[in-house]
Amino acid sequence: MKRVYPLTIQSGMSQSESYILMLCEPNSNTQIPIFIGAHEAQGILLAKETVKTRRPMTHELMVHVMNDYGLYLREVTIDKVQEGIFYSTLHMTDGFNEKHFDSRTSDAITLALLCDCPILVADDVLEETSVKMDNPTFSNATANPKEEIERLEKELLACEEREDYERAAEIQKKIEQLKEIK
Repeated sequence: MKRVYPLTIQSGMSQSESYILMLCEPNSNTQIPIFIGAHEAQGILLAKETVKTRRPMTHELMVHVMNDYGLYLREVTIDKVQEGIFYSTLHMTDGFNEKHFDSRTSDAITLALLCDCPILVADDVLEETSVKMDNPTFSNATANPKEEIERLEKELLACEEREDYERAAEIQKKIEQLKEIK
């Protein structure tokens, strides 16, 4: 199993209500694209940005119930992919007993963000679904998009000083993408 982090959510190309969640392996150019719906994208973005809503969203409600019953989300695993569908498991504990629950991957990722727990991907899933990105801008992606933005902003200044405006434009685009999920 390898640890991954949500990197970006991009609008899907073929359908107006589809989005692509890109998970990344830290210090690597390996990314996993997962197609999700609009509501799932909204849930992940709200969790990523720790946005508080007037009333609890479904995932927040789940976290409140877990907390009230002494359950702790230890980790989320993305265990398999079959016909383009990712299968995930929530690994919970009450301190004494381990419980494992089948989950949609988008829900598992949202809960992992809300509970600040690791997201792990099985090696065979990583091998089957990952793509190598040619652009090294994401090669040092971290769990904290804010740190990645700061790193990219320094690189952007260096490009501007060298008058490498084409590369600066690429970096600026990546900064804007990261700001969407920060």
